[in-house]
Amino acid sequence: MDTILHHPLFTPIVVTLVVIAVFPLLAGYITLVERKILADFQVRLGPMRVGPHGLLQPIADALKLLLKEDIIPTEADQTIFWLAPVISTFTGLTAFAVIPFSKYLYVADVNVGLLVISAMSAVGILGIILGGWASNSHYPLLGALRSAAQLVSYEVALSFALLSGVMVAGTLSMQGIIRAQQEQGIWFVFSNYGFMIVPFVVYIIAATAETNRAPFDLPEAESELVAGFHTEYSGFRWALYFLAEYANIFVISSVAVTLFWGGWLRPFPSISWLAPLDYIVPFVIFVGSGLSSLILVRGLKDALQQKVLVGVALLLVVIGVIYVIPAFNAAAAGVFWFLLKVAVILYLMIWFRGTFPRFRYDQLMNIGWKVMIPIGMAAIVVNALLGMTHQPPILPPPVGGH
Repeated sequence: MDTILHHPLFTPIVVTLVVIAVFPLLAGYITLVERKILADFQVRLGPMRVGPHGLLQPIADALKLLLKEDIIPTEADQTIFWLAPVISTFTGLTAFAVIPFSKYLYVADVNVGLLVISAMSAVGILGIILGGWASNSHYPLLGALRSAAQLVSYEVALSFALLSGVMVAGTLSMQGIIRAQQEQGIWFVFSNYGFMIVPFVVYIIAATAETNRAPFDLPEAESELVAGFHTEYSGFRWALYFLAEYANIFVISSVAVTLFWGGWLRPFPSISWLAPLDYIVPFVIFVGSGLSSLILVRGLKDALQQKVLVGVALLLVVIGVIYVIPAFNAAAAGVFWFLLKVAVILYLMIWFRGTFPRFRYDQLMNIGWKVMIPIGMAAIVVNALLGMTHQPPILPPPVGGH
């Protein structure tokens, strides 16, 4: 048993299996959070019927998608129609292989980790293009063509933003980027006298467009194209596209957190007297969430729903208490900070969806080519010049060999 536990492939295999098993459930609950947040923006309650306060809604949605009839149009290219959502899902989940969830929890730490994620992002768009083309229908084809143009427009700006971060880090390794921020004692979003905020903003905007999220969701604009590239998809195949979209959202949020927000590092990691934050913040968030959930039990009339909500509340309190144990905290604090930062980025993207109306297609292209790309190029030049000011001066060699 000790031989298996200490085998170098044990942790990567376990993390891979956990991602494949857990992320579909996590994606379902991300949609529940999104629906609740958007409902709150619009002074509504959101899903409330399945479970206490809609807590079991993602389970019901998953069962519905699994049981729905799987329809393939008669004139569709059946092989490509079947393969397209698989490509999108495969590339979305493959990108998790190089994401560092903590100092110890990751599948692989390769010296080109950021390049792997960029490659998976570029290949994954083929699933959308092929799905729209294989459907042999006008609306999916238009959505696929829009997606191809949108990818070309915003992939360049996204790359410029990533390049600015890589220049500061000096490496493409995801763990190496975090270690560089730890050594420099600053999150890269505040580096170069704060000017790295510019490529961070460019990255967030371009990444939102890359994942086809509102207000850049032109490939699936329901007011124009019914459902865009996935109009002809139903049931489990549609669920694969949905899973790929949320996998991509999680990945681009993880890259933003890793490259600009210190990854699994706590805030101000170089200040030793702030180390108790590793204990205080998880305890307050989990225990506070658990206790506040208990308050909601009074409003429920169904006894079973009351028991479910009490169980969830107690689970949150137990997790908060466990985080106070030093041995567990040392291993899990990094995961907490990483997921908390990712949650903030996800909230921003949901906020965008609830705030901004969808752009027209000419506006989408103008923002990509006339605004994002020039700003991204300028950010590279300015950050390169500012980065040179941090370098030690090169002294001439001594005269006469002394």
